[in-house]
Amino acid sequence: MFVLGNFIAAAAHIIDIALTIYMWIIIIRAVLSWVNPDPYNPIVRLLYQVTEPVMALVRRWIPLRGMGIDFSPMIILLAIVFLQSFLVKSLLQLSYYFR
Repeated sequence: MFVLGNFIAAAAHIIDIALTIYMWIIIIRAVLSWVNPDPYNPIVRLLYQVTEPVMALVRRWIPLRGMGIDFSPMIILLAIVFLQSFLVKSLLQLSYYFR
């Protein structure tokens, strides 16, 4: 059963790293929106392609368009922190149970 515990622990660490990377991508996109970057820059296009599907989903769920401020990055960051606090820690505790 220790193999299953190690597998779950490894999956928890990978999920944690992926969520941290995505959190920094969201932060970079939010900061870039303040300076109006070149939309034809390949890095800017990659950032928009990676983040826009999730941000559009949040914008559809929480319509705050009339306020002039896009709160979707903040909501996504809160969701990432929640997943890191709940999902990753739960998986790590589950892995200790199988060890």
